[in-house]
Amino acid sequence: MKNYCIRPDASLIECMRSIDITGAGIALAVDSELRLIGTISDGDVRKAIVKGCPLDSSIANHINRNCFHVLPTVPRAEVLDIMQARRFKQIPIVDEQGKVIGLHLLHDILGNIARPNWAVVMAGGKGLRLRPLTENLPKPMIKVAGRPLLERIILHLVSYGIGRIFLSVNHLSHVIEDYFKDGSKYGTKIEYLREDEPLGSGGAISLLPEIPEFPLLVMNGDLIVDTNFTDMIEFHSRNNFYATMGVYSYLHQVPFGCVEIQDNRLAGLEEKPVLEKIVNAGIYVLSPKAVSAIPRNTYFPITTLFEDAIKNNLVCGTFPVEKEWLDIGSPQQLRQARGE
Repeated sequence: MKNYCIRPDASLIECMRSIDITGAGIALAVDSELRLIGTISDGDVRKAIVKGCPLDSSIANHINRNCFHVLPTVPRAEVLDIMQARRFKQIPIVDEQGKVIGLHLLHDILGNIARPNWAVVMAGGKGLRLRPLTENLPKPMIKVAGRPLLERIILHLVSYGIGRIFLSVNHLSHVIEDYFKDGSKYGTKIEYLREDEPLGSGGAISLLPEIPEFPLLVMNGDLIVDTNFTDMIEFHSRNNFYATMGVYSYLHQVPFGCVEIQDNRLAGLEEKPVLEKIVNAGIYVLSPKAVSAIPRNTYFPITTLFEDAIKNNLVCGTFPVEKEWLDIGSPQQLRQARGE
């Protein structure tokens, strides 16, 4: 990390050497406590030289002191979102005190993690519970923090190296297809599984052009997630599961005091207890064998695949979704996602 850092009084030639050594295209100007002062790119150095500045002159007047930076807690998918939206190739990482602790590089996020796995995102639902909002807008295209849910999912998939994404579409499909097109602007390939009739959460998978060679990642298109897809796919493959279901620990606080009764007598009191249930998170990894078992052009909930597997003694796994997870299925959940 220190290789990226440079003193604010360093010379242009020293800055050039630092950028050349790291290959990052940028240097981070820091004070004696490693607090970020600003950035200076190779382009900034070239501009200074073109203006006639001597190579031994200080970089101080060429530092971008209003540079964008993020905390280490910002998810990688969100960093990719910012990079693509603002056309950044580098973003410094600083802690709460402003000290540099790292540097996000676009080519690191996209270039070294390409996976052979495909993904299918279910984006064909009508979103009846969110009417009238969904009468002219597909539910996955509802915006949260200025960006459609489906776009956030695609960016998250891309950040984990998924290079081929299929979107299952039906209701107002043209809105989705016009927005995402072939996916090239996201650094991935997007194709469409067009349902003539609703096929359920699993039936559209049968419309894939062929059975995938590697495990298939499947997810609902109305989720806000921060799941590590690499860990989930590798967990599935390592255990040789027929199918894997992402699960989430859902907590619900009962808004009343609860009582325990035995033989019509009061046996105990519990004030507003918190109940915990493990729920289906709407994220799955399916083996090629499981994909081939899905009937073609038939209404088929994906949960039926797991029920059939249990009946036939085929081993399925569960993978805990431990970070952010929110299913945008109702107006209340949408308000929660928007922080209203």
